[in-house]
Amino acid sequence: MVGIVIISHGDLAPGLLQAGSMVFGDQPSVGACSLTPDMGPDDIRAQIEGTIQGFEDPENVVILADLWGGTPFNQASAVLDGHQDTWAIVTGVNLPMLIEAYTLRMDASKSAHDIASQLVATGREGVRVKPESLDHTKAAQPTGAKPAAADLKNVAGGGRIKFVLCRIDTRLLHGQVATTWTKMTKPDRIIVVSDAVAHDELRKSMIEQAAPPGVRAHVIPINKLIAVSKDPRFGATRAMLLFETPQDLLRAVKGGVEIKEVNLGSIAHSTGKVVVTNAVAVDEADVACLEELADMGIKFDVRKVPADASISLANIMKKAKAELAGRVKE
Repeated sequence: MVGIVIISHGDLAPGLLQAGSMVFGDQPSVGACSLTPDMGPDDIRAQIEGTIQGFEDPENVVILADLWGGTPFNQASAVLDGHQDTWAIVTGVNLPMLIEAYTLRMDASKSAHDIASQLVATGREGVRVKPESLDHTKAAQPTGAKPAAADLKNVAGGGRIKFVLCRIDTRLLHGQVATTWTKMTKPDRIIVVSDAVAHDELRKSMIEQAAPPGVRAHVIPINKLIAVSKDPRFGATRAMLLFETPQDLLRAVKGGVEIKEVNLGSIAHSTGKVVVTNAVAVDEADVACLEELADMGIKFDVRKVPADASISLANIMKKAKAELAGRVKE
């Protein structure tokens, strides 16, 4: 696996490392090196060298630096000397770039040079502004024109729409989904399926704007998904489905949406629910719904991000029942 070193002035590098873990999960062969005011050039160089030596494969390394020409970059360049054939440095590091590096190195065939060559575009794509009118790098729209609203329009194709991921997540489209899961499953559309959100213009707008570059996001009611799933005109579509609750998912499945596997990402805690994992809390209704879905032959992958180990649904259902029963006795 390609090793990754994040280097910066101050606490930027460890901060990015922590943020990357929140989005993608903890990663092996990754380290952060910081230049603090009390350190000299030799100190940061020693940090970089020591970090690389601790990697599984110290001969295949990408160094992500904050600033071209800064001391961390200059010392990394000195360390790079003699390793140009297998190491690379990319500057201007940001979180989208780091997540892309994590994703790319999951392909064992990719070298450090392969990864570095793709990171520059990702880093640039991650720089956006709101209002979008402030982005003068894009062609100005005619006066009075409004951006086209994201709508699930017919696309060419035959057969049925392909669901590359079906996920239950109270937060719906957020950082872990927009980056990690999208990169893993490569959808061309993200479809949030919720009657409530479809009629909430503010939430709907925020979700549509949260879509990562190159992927359109749509918010539709459950009945529309049922119709779309049976329409052969959507056969060329690769879609990620996001449900807010297991109850919404069950309605879709009973309506004829063919789903074989579900990623249970999170169910938020609220009054009456018991916590069964660090991201999932359930009550009696949730337990009954999840078990009904499992009895219908649907497989569950319980984890927040791809790097997490999958947890058995049967085990967390057993834990939930025990805790719910114990609470009733009290």
